[in-house]
Amino acid sequence: MLAHFQTLLADIYRLDVTYDIEDFVITDPRIAALLDSGGRSAEEKLLIAEGDGQAEVSLYLEASVVERLMAHNPLRRLDEANLADFWTVLEGVSHFAYYAWNAALEKPVRLLEMELQAEVDKFIATAVLLGRQGERTPAGLHQWLFDVPRFDGRLAPDELERYRLANRYAGKYCLKLAPDLEDGALDGTLRDELHRFYRLTQPSKIRHIESL
Repeated sequence: MLAHFQTLLADIYRLDVTYDIEDFVITDPRIAALLDSGGRSAEEKLLIAEGDGQAEVSLYLEASVVERLMAHNPLRRLDEANLADFWTVLEGVSHFAYYAWNAALEKPVRLLEMELQAEVDKFIATAVLLGRQGERTPAGLHQWLFDVPRFDGRLAPDELERYRLANRYAGKYCLKLAPDLEDGALDGTLRDELHRFYRLTQPSKIRHIESL
């Protein structure tokens, strides 16, 4: 199932990611704690250790979240029963795909741009997946994702600011795209826009959003 999430993002952004996400997923919290000593617990977390021009990467997903999605597969039907879990897992897949794609090009990635792209990915992928299932994009989708965000109370001040900025910038960007996503279809112009945006650096992404 996770490979299908990765393929969904690859289709949207025309990505060639050579790594299979299934090879990097862990669901054992004990292993995650060892790899992320001192880090806060979370349902989803991309774990990266960089050094000497190499990186060791793991994507931790809480086992119960994966099990619920396996039982109620959003690829068959995405609805209110599995939407929250879908967003949790898709965020992890987004982080992995974005890091792996940039790493293959030897491009550095900042935490803010990774979070910003993940927020955009959740909005776009939800609309596209619903469209493939014959459903229209819910009128409240943008509000659910961006107008009433809930942040982990354990976040450090700098982390909280990063998540708030990612939410604000992604919300502004997706509001611009929303009218063209009502049926979940990606026409040539919209697909070109998403293709270009994905490949921008963090400063360029922010400048592009601010210009809207």
